[in-house]
Amino acid sequence: MSENQSPISSEPGDGSVLAVEKKRSKVFYGWYIVGACVLITLYTGGVVHFGFTAVFEPIADEFGWSYAQIALASSLRGLETGLLAPIMGFLVDRLGPRKLIFGGSIFIGIGFFLLSRLSSLATFYGAFALLSVGMSTCTGTVLMTTVINWFHRRAGLATGIVASGFGLGGLLVPVVTKLIDALQWRKAMLVLGSGTLGIVLPLSLLVRHRPEDYGYQPDGEESSAGGSGEIHTSTASTEINIPAKQALGNRAFWHVAIASMCHAFVIGAVVTHMMPYLSSLGIARSVSSLVALILPVASIGGRLGSGWLSDRLGRRNVFAASFVLMTAGLLLFGLVITERMWLMVPFVITFSLGWGFSVTSRISVLREYFGRSSFGTILGFTSGIMMIGNVAGAPLAGWIYDTWGSYQGAWLGFSALTLFGTVLVLTTPTSGSTPA
Repeated sequence: MSENQSPISSEPGDGSVLAVEKKRSKVFYGWYIVGACVLITLYTGGVVHFGFTAVFEPIADEFGWSYAQIALASSLRGLETGLLAPIMGFLVDRLGPRKLIFGGSIFIGIGFFLLSRLSSLATFYGAFALLSVGMSTCTGTVLMTTVINWFHRRAGLATGIVASGFGLGGLLVPVVTKLIDALQWRKAMLVLGSGTLGIVLPLSLLVRHRPEDYGYQPDGEESSAGGSGEIHTSTASTEINIPAKQALGNRAFWHVAIASMCHAFVIGAVVTHMMPYLSSLGIARSVSSLVALILPVASIGGRLGSGWLSDRLGRRNVFAASFVLMTAGLLLFGLVITERMWLMVPFVITFSLGWGFSVTSRISVLREYFGRSSFGTILGFTSGIMMIGNVAGAPLAGWIYDTWGSYQGAWLGFSALTLFGTVLVLTTPTSGSTPA
């Protein structure tokens, strides 16, 4: 093996650990894993999560279904993802991420192929159930747990980079929109499904579970043949590692989880209804798809910046600030009318920053409070609670529009939830508090 080769070529137990003891890559393999995770979440987030807004209206026009019925598919996706998240967290802690991501890419591909053959509302919901299973097994809890396992001191930076990959998925919204306009939406779904199998499936083979299995410590600290146990003990002694059962009985966990549920409620509604909302204001699809692109991409600043700010201001403070910014953004969003389109600028700035801050700081807060020994399971249960927000937000916004012919009331009302999230985070017990 040359000095520049990756030290990890196979699963542990086949002699690869011995090879690591002799030769190591110049670049910590954890950063290769971060790169693979970024590409996986960029594509899947772009075509499944953000791209849904582009196919919303074409499906409504062809089948005549109400906005609430179509938005319910997005909520079912959140329901499936939320219900599966605790299971995925448990599995990734024990089996590692590679098999889960590999299988998830197949589920997403099948889901898109089924969408291309859509003929009924039941088929529509079934396709989104498959997409949600795929998203559960190759994004979110699985990827974040993988990154947390490989990093300690630089966990904020690493998770911020991976979370930014999801934000970059917004860049694919105009691509998906143009694909739908050029090929019609059914053929476009076939292309997206094929892309999943061609991109995500091979990337899954690059992802590994824990650094200790390959002779590393978190952050790339090397363990010598004679002193690995000593270094491992020293590193482990600086970490808090709380079992999942104990974490679930801790009041701090429930503050973070319920606040995250408020986040999921609002994000799910805004992302799903972005293009329909702007169309209701008379904005062309080409322009509204651009706004749908800008919002998640702009959140990258918050995703990356929150790691840096958390080290200086505290992770919980940054998490609370995220909800303040989202509240301001929703109030601005609710005031937008054709004559006040300039309000979209401060909306995008405040809401995207709050969105980005929340995504990364939530992960960092959980890591700080509970450690990484059961992190996948803990994060999975958090995502399961967030499912309630995912299920409720988009259909409620659709119902409000169907009933009153306007989205403004939804955005103004939803700002109360993010304000409540602020209170929950600020009253979260400090790290090390006794369980409730």
